[in-house]
Amino acid sequence: MPKILSSTVLRNSYNDVSELCHSTDEPVFITKNGSGDLAVMSIDAYEELVSDVGLAYQLAIGRRAAREGRVSDASEASRVVREKYGL
Repeated sequence: MPKILSSTVLRNSYNDVSELCHSTDEPVFITKNGSGDLAVMSIDAYEELVSDVGLAYQLAIGRRAAREGRVSDASEASRVVREKYGL
């Protein structure tokens, strides 16, 4: 269940909201005048989210390449990587 707090709670109880964000590793949604306004999360949770999104993007690129037939066998891919990075 998502945590939803008002902007007043954020303003008056910042340390408690910070502790909540760090203990759940999920965003806390902040409302302003009864409507959604912000999503707040710990830096660790944010970095994990960004990493997960980046990985999902790279996997999508790979799946698209495979669907389009842009693939090579492992020995060819290994050769290209060795040449490109001087390994």
